[in-house]
Amino acid sequence: MTRAAANGASGQGRDVFVDKAANAAEPDSLSPADRYQELFVEVQSRRIFADSKTFVDAAPKGRPKAILDLYRSDHAEPGFDLAAFVHRHFECPHVNPLHYVSDPRQSMPDHIDGLWSILTRHPRNHAAQSSVLPLPDAYAVPGGRFGELYYWDSYFTMLGLAASGRTDLLRSMANNFAYLIDTYGHIPNGNRSYYLSRSQPPVFALMVELFDAHGVHSDFRYLQQLRREHAYWMDGAGELKPGEAWRHVVRLPDGSLLNRYWDDRDTPREEAWLEDVTTAWKSKRPAHEVYRDLRAAAESGWDFSSRWLAHPDDLASIRTTAILPVDLNCFMHRLETKISELAGMAGDTEVRDLYRSKAHARREAIHSVFWSKGEGAFLDYDWMLDQPREGLTAAALVPLYLSVATPAQARHSAAVTDARLLRPGGLATSEFTSGQQWDQPNGWAPLQWMAIRGLRSYGHMRLADTIAHRWLATVSDLYRRESKLVEKYALHRAEGGGGGEYPLQDGFGWTNGVARKLLELYPEHHAAAAKAGIGHERGG
Repeated sequence: MTRAAANGASGQGRDVFVDKAANAAEPDSLSPADRYQELFVEVQSRRIFADSKTFVDAAPKGRPKAILDLYRSDHAEPGFDLAAFVHRHFECPHVNPLHYVSDPRQSMPDHIDGLWSILTRHPRNHAAQSSVLPLPDAYAVPGGRFGELYYWDSYFTMLGLAASGRTDLLRSMANNFAYLIDTYGHIPNGNRSYYLSRSQPPVFALMVELFDAHGVHSDFRYLQQLRREHAYWMDGAGELKPGEAWRHVVRLPDGSLLNRYWDDRDTPREEAWLEDVTTAWKSKRPAHEVYRDLRAAAESGWDFSSRWLAHPDDLASIRTTAILPVDLNCFMHRLETKISELAGMAGDTEVRDLYRSKAHARREAIHSVFWSKGEGAFLDYDWMLDQPREGLTAAALVPLYLSVATPAQARHSAAVTDARLLRPGGLATSEFTSGQQWDQPNGWAPLQWMAIRGLRSYGHMRLADTIAHRWLATVSDLYRRESKLVEKYALHRAEGGGGGEYPLQDGFGWTNGVARKLLELYPEHHAAAAKAGIGHERGG
């Protein structure tokens, strides 16, 4: 491992590293960019498909190497038609044109219950030699263009599966996530080869708690997988000196160890290749730095947001790897706490005490680094500039959700949230309007859930109930008008949200899951009786 951090008079630091991932063995399946090389670049740069994700999800009709060889022999011939070549040699995915018909007599909870089968995929249907990674069992996908398993999405989807009594899918998805950790050493962003170089917010510990609560298992079978996930996120931590960073880990000048988002590749995201090339072209920074930060933001799940930008209206100013996110570090605290708890139950006192110590140290660092007395809120921290990030985001309530905040911090957090993030349709994602989808005016189901449960756990019932009732009204109002649930919502108009690099998606896994679970907590809300309007729900 080669790493160093050079600190100037301003206190700024920058990584200097050798990317060992570049020299590692290839994964079980090559990514489309690796496998198709110049053919991949040509297809993406010439925008053969409106959505960059289409080609990387396409299945070859023959052997990939033979297709690449044929392209190399034919592409310089007069009259060569690239689009025709691609359609001749690849089976391209399409959003399911058969819409799920909503029965006007059906309530929204019943509608969601019926969608789980529509959103379920089976490994036996995986296309050979495509980018999809194998899994042992069936799984639920978000819907729309997202036809694969996603990591943190799945936890919020699972909340709804549990509420719907679908313990069969909970059990199969538990097996799938354990399989991914056992096979790759971490849970990828999704089960596609082009997602292998990064993960997503580490919520497997929360999944394990959900499995326990619903009787999916009763032993300690996931303890080793949790430890492997922790090792992935903490790789290199033991060798870091104060002020240094390596992959996901940063050691601050006071010796504290905290995590950031990271991706082992510094090339354009394959599923958004042209978009990333365009963004890097607009930046004055080296392109590989921009690509790394775009990829790291994709690992965060907040892709994209002013959270990661030096200038809120300029995606090219992205600097994700310079930022320590408060929510990520709270997820890591829960991971360490869960490992300690399970190790103790298994009788391994050495491991129990080790991870208890790690969790304690992280909790102290979270309070020291992320809590702003002046703002009365938890803020992300720019470790390179040695200062808190400006602007409040919904991530500030994750310390409440994961029981990391003190009662006083929770009280201040509730007050500042009420004053600055509460909107007519629910909880705002941030205070900025940037044109990115994880900013104003959009609201997202997972952020509503974590805020509501976090506020409730500290006794702030009025604000929790207000967010829940407003969010359920937003979701059910659109359901009444358009007979569907969508990925995100514009909170000021109670309609589907916008922004970002792809159109609004119907489906939609985590919206279904959170809405279904919230209606268990708030069965009296009028959303429970909401009936579908005249329209159709896209099945995904």
